Amino acid sequence: MHASRARATVTFVPESHRDVGLVRAVGPWALAASIVSMIVGAGIFAVPAALAASVGPYAPLAFLACGVAVGAVAICFAEGGSRVPTSGGVYGVIEAAFGPLVGYIAGILLGVGDVLACGGVSAALGDVLASLFSPSVAVAVRALVIIGVVGGIALLNVGGVARGARLVSATTSIKLVPLVIFIIAGLGAIRGSNLSQAAVHPDLQGLDRALILATFAFIGMEASLCASGEVTQPNRTIPRALAIALVSTTILYIAIQIVAQGLLGSSLATSRAPLADAMGQIHPALRALMLAGTTLSMFGWVSSDVLGSPRQIFAFARDGMLPRVLGRVHPRSHAPHIAILCYAALAILLALTGSFAELVVLSALTTAALYAVGCAASWVLARRDVALAGAPLNFRFLGTASVIGIGSMLVLIALGSRQEILGLITTIGLSALIYLVQTRTALARE
Repeated sequence: MHASRARATVTFVPESHRDVGLVRAVGPWALAASIVSMIVGAGIFAVPAALAASVGPYAPLAFLACGVAVGAVAICFAEGGSRVPTSGGVYGVIEAAFGPLVGYIAGILLGVGDVLACGGVSAALGDVLASLFSPSVAVAVRALVIIGVVGGIALLNVGGVARGARLVSATTSIKLVPLVIFIIAGLGAIRGSNLSQAAVHPDLQGLDRALILATFAFIGMEASLCASGEVTQPNRTIPRALAIALVSTTILYIAIQIVAQGLLGSSLATSRAPLADAMGQIHPALRALMLAGTTLSMFGWVSSDVLGSPRQIFAFARDGMLPRVLGRVHPRSHAPHIAILCYAALAILLALTGSFAELVVLSALTTAALYAVGCAASWVLARRDVALAGAPLNFRFLGTASVIGIGSMLVLIALGSRQEILGLITTIGLSALIYLVQTRTALARE
């Protein structure tokens, strides 16, 4: 939609009525930094090995393709968020466009994708630390790490949101430091012959896995866009920040993959701690440093996830969309303790029974469905000229971005196996059934 047409037809609630008390002080660089922080999490420490196993030295191209696809989704989310600001995130935008049933399904997809990702990252963390021990005890160490980390973080959060928030704050700043060290130290030690070595001969199935895994590494940008009420000149700042963040992240990921391949060659595909093993080719001290950085980054990601994701379950239960018991709060800490413990238990179970690659593929496919519907919702809201909190973004090429975003996410889902696609369809069907049953039950009681 062209900006001139939108400004002529849109009716909106004055911004001051909705954003009272907020200060628009976040510029493009600050917003871009927030988006990068959300995207660059634990996945990039494990994904390079899985990509190498799938398509060998062609892995950087997978990052490039997924950067373009997720960039189109981010533009759509920015448009939708500027039109319907909501604490419910993307599923709130979807509900505004398509109604409560689709909004409920979107919320379930978001929750399922989150717990699968948490299980996958926890599994990867267990693998990294287990690699320090002999094979005879590695399995036991992996299980203890998963249970101890996820369970410990959950218990900390049961003690109150302030404790969980302090843990997240303490681990957030360490995400990028080991990656910068990795690139700087590794560029000068790359062996050209390693860049042409492939652990496997790329085939269609290998390409499928590579694209899905690379997409997982880009997931997370939508969270930062929730701060649109505090962004200066959002119609300019948001597109610039998205461009800065996604271009820089794509370049960062491609550089990491090239350095890892250049240092490890064909052995990258079988590495359980790829970035640490790559640094070990230069100096043992760098391997230890990277291993510590990998562990802390994964730990920080799990800490952040366990702080936020269970509260989505709590909110759903509070609104009557899930069993009421999940909406209870602890009498002393006032934390949603049952939701936290149930979420942690499910994540632990997934991590113990699955691998990083298996779980994050399922998470990426689930999130892809959410992203596709989110793109469609943003386009619908723009076509209806909905604007509830001031002038919307009015991105000139929203239609193109929507086509690219929806199309790429549908292609990504199609790349999944038959069992994975069937599982996604089953999740959507069960969500719709549960919603309809709950709605009819509530009407009967009235």
